Amino acid sequence: MALLIFDDNNIRELPTLERLEQCEKIIKMENDESKRWDAVWLAGEIAENKTEKDPEFNRVADLMAWILENDDNNVVKHEACYQIAARNMRKKIPDLIKSALYDKSGLTKHEAIESLGLMRATEAIDMIKEAMNDPNDDVRQTAVFVIKRLKRMQNTGEYKPSKII
Repeated sequence: MALLIFDDNNIRELPTLERLEQCEKIIKMENDESKRWDAVWLAGEIAENKTEKDPEFNRVADLMAWILENDDNNVVKHEACYQIAARNMRKKIPDLIKSALYDKSGLTKHEAIESLGLMRATEAIDMIKEAMNDPNDDVRQTAVFVIKRLKRMQNTGEYKPSKII
């Protein structure tokens, strides 16, 4: 287990559902974005080695989508994008696309686009192309990079996340 994440409340030691409830509470109610970021990671770990057939996986995926829609910190949203990709939450591809194209933050847009690339979301290439006209240079560069990479990876198989850290 990645001990790089600060777990000052020993959330990892809780039973899975209680752990998820604690992460949700922190994410939705905590003012300190550094604590929310840690909770995003700790929630993401719950989905590791699970599939979308598992209700806990889907609850974590829904929480990540909630963050993209509601959190006011771009670093926290960046981490939610990463967790969606790392856990291959394919049902959340539309949420990543929405963030990639419409979020106010260049950081969030960049990570959403990069996450689509990591997930081999070749079905999103045409939508990612819209980001090539973004006013933020980093977003435009990420879009160009990811489109090139996705085109190279087309027909090479589905993305399978590997153990993180």
